[in-house]
Amino acid sequence: MALKSSNLFRSHLFDEFLLKWRREKSRVMAKPLKFKGVDEELQKILDANMDEAPARRRAREAFKHIQLGLDHILFKTPLDGLKMKESYEVNSRGLEIFSKSWLPQTSYPKAMVFFCHGYGDTCTFFAEGIARKLASCGYGFFAMDYPGFGLSEGLHGYIHRFDGLVDDVIEQYTKIKENPEFRTLPCYLFGESLGGAVALKMHLKQPNAWSGACLVAPMCKIADDMVPPWILMQILIGVANILPKQKLVPQKDLAEAAFRDIKKRELTPYNVIAYKDKPRLRTALEMLRTTAEIEQNLEKVSLPILILHGENDIVTDPAVSKALYEKASSSDKNIIIYKDAGHSLLEGEPDDMINRVFSDIISWLDEHSSNTAG
Repeated sequence: MALKSSNLFRSHLFDEFLLKWRREKSRVMAKPLKFKGVDEELQKILDANMDEAPARRRAREAFKHIQLGLDHILFKTPLDGLKMKESYEVNSRGLEIFSKSWLPQTSYPKAMVFFCHGYGDTCTFFAEGIARKLASCGYGFFAMDYPGFGLSEGLHGYIHRFDGLVDDVIEQYTKIKENPEFRTLPCYLFGESLGGAVALKMHLKQPNAWSGACLVAPMCKIADDMVPPWILMQILIGVANILPKQKLVPQKDLAEAAFRDIKKRELTPYNVIAYKDKPRLRTALEMLRTTAEIEQNLEKVSLPILILHGENDIVTDPAVSKALYEKASSSDKNIIIYKDAGHSLLEGEPDDMINRVFSDIISWLDEHSSNTAG
C-alpha cells in the first residue's frame, strides 16, 4: 500500500511538473537583447535560433569585430608578435570541430597549453584574451569548442555523455601533441570551471600523458545552491529518460553568480554564441554524475597541479578544490584561494585581481616548463 501511495505521489508530481513546463513553453518569449550600434540585418543574425552550428558561426563571424573591441582587460593584450590559426576538422564521430591556436611569432614556444572551456562557453570570446596573454608570454595556446558548444557541430548545450565529450577533446589535442613541430614540448592542461572537470577526466583516462594542469575554479562539485532541490531532481531524472534534450532544469543567473565586477558582468551578453538557456536535462544530469565521480576519485590525481579558486565562488564549490589539493596523490601540488573573489577569476573580477591570477598562472608555468626542459 505504501509503495502504491509513493508511486501515486511521484505520478502527481510528474504531472504537475509537465503542466508547469507546458505553461513555460506557451509563454511569450522575452524580446532578444538589442545591442547599441547594431543594424537590423546583424540583429536578425543574432536573434536566430542557435541550436545548430551554422547559425552560431554566422553570428560569430558577423559580430566578432564588436566583441574583440569591448572595454575589457582581456582584449587589451596586443596581437603584435602572435600568429593565430582557426580550423574545422571532422573527428572520428563525424562531428565538425572548431579549434584555434595562438603561437609566439618570433620564438619557439616554451610549452604547449591546452585549454578546456567552461559550461556553455566558447574559445572565441573571453578565451581569446586568455590565449593572447599566455602566447605573448611565450606559450603555445590551443583551444577547441566541445561538440554542441561554440562553433563546433552538435545541438547547442547538449551533452549526451560526458565521457564522450572528454574522448572528443583527447582526440583533438592528441593530434596536435603528435605534430613533429611540438612533440618534444611540455604539455599542460588549462581547465576553467566545467573545463576543470574535463581536464581532470582527461588526466584520469591518460595518467601519464600531461606535464601538469592548471585548474581555475574547477567543477569538481557544483555548489549546493546551484543544484535543484532533491525532490525536483528525482522528477528531472525521470523526465530525462523521455525528454533528454529539453531545457527544463531551473538555474540561477550564471553571469550574476560568477562575475563580481558589475561592468564586466554587463559584457557577458556580447558572448552571443554562448549557451544561455536553461540546461538541457541530460546535460545537467551528466554534469552532476561526473562531478560526483570526480569527487570520489580525487586521490587518483597524480600530475603536477595548480588549483585556483575564489573564496566566495557560489557556482563551483571551493571546499572541493581544497579537498582535491589535500587528497591528490601528486607530490607537486599548489592551491591559491583568492580572498573576496568569485567564480570567473579571469573574466569577472576587478583588473587587479585578474592580473594577479595571470601572474600566478604564468609563474607556475614558467617554473614547471624550465624544470621540464632541464
